[in-house]
Amino acid sequence: MNATSDINYKMIGSHHELENLVGIIETEKVVGVDLEADSMYHFKEKVCLIQMAAPKINVLIDPLAVKDLSLLKPIFKRRDICKIFHGADYDVRSLYRDFRITIDNLFDTELASRFLGFPETGLEAVLKKKFDVTLDKKFQRKDWSRRPLPPGMIAYAAEDVRYLLPLAESLKAELDEKNRLGWVYEECEHLSKVRPTSVNDQPLYLNFKGAGKLDSRSLAVLEALLGFRREIARRKDKPLFKIFGNRSLFDLAAKKPLNLKQLEKTGALSARQIQMYGGKLLTVMQAAMKLSEDELPVYPRKKARRVSLAVAGRVKALKSWRDKQAQRLAVDPALICSKALINTIAVQRPLKLSELASIKEMKNWQRKEFGREIVRVLKGNDK
Repeated sequence: MNATSDINYKMIGSHHELENLVGIIETEKVVGVDLEADSMYHFKEKVCLIQMAAPKINVLIDPLAVKDLSLLKPIFKRRDICKIFHGADYDVRSLYRDFRITIDNLFDTELASRFLGFPETGLEAVLKKKFDVTLDKKFQRKDWSRRPLPPGMIAYAAEDVRYLLPLAESLKAELDEKNRLGWVYEECEHLSKVRPTSVNDQPLYLNFKGAGKLDSRSLAVLEALLGFRREIARRKDKPLFKIFGNRSLFDLAAKKPLNLKQLEKTGALSARQIQMYGGKLLTVMQAAMKLSEDELPVYPRKKARRVSLAVAGRVKALKSWRDKQAQRLAVDPALICSKALINTIAVQRPLKLSELASIKEMKNWQRKEFGREIVRVLKGNDK
């Protein structure tokens, strides 16, 4: 069936309305939460809408109208109210970044779907599988910072969140039947602690895919171009990709055109981009080209740690065991034991169950469920 748009929802646009809402939510045991942001349209993204649904309510909070959302902080912190998200990582980081909201008692239906082995775990796919509901995602990439929001966008936002409670209930029952509910609870507890990456003074190229392939001179040009793009994006309040794409900047850094004719020949930019920024880009690149050798950046490269044959053998044995478990449980192998965790276990070589406690990357559910088998694999491999 198609998701219907005849939803009884309420927009919250004032402090008084938010106060009344909090009074209602405080009486609930579970609430669904979703966010809409404007990362596709502005330099600095922000949360533009917070959707919340419970048996008695379906509301959309406008943080652009209600400037102070501190009334929501106690709700998100209360352990006796379960907060249901789908794909919570981005939402948890965004709520903390914009409002310093932290979350206790979170349940992520996307994560739950992964632990049930669903091949597709997006909300649209999961709702189709569980309830035969088809969501209309045509507003997903719209500008949620615009005001007033069109009725269609408001209805879309309210539509997504209304299914989170019945979905969570269904997934929890299925997880409980498979004895995996505790696994997901612990993963959700860990997920609730993620935080946005802090702004620092590191070079911009460190977060640019492919930068490690460039020589030092080209890297200097790339850094200059990235700084130029960032400044233009900030001034115009546009996302970086709407100024220049990454591929364009990489090509310019590698080819280093010296004049407009060479710039055109690179094919990296459109005629409009060259008209608007060509001269300034050449100036920026020429300045980077004049840097002395000792001023050039050096891409930091991690030295590959030499692995002994014994450790390599343990890694192979653990991966083989992990993959068999994943096949038996019909889940992604990385959920059972990630590559990084396998390497850590192989290096530390715990031969007693108690020794697994020293591996901080390992969750309690992993130790409880698979600890004895992991120790057995390691002992068997060393014979």
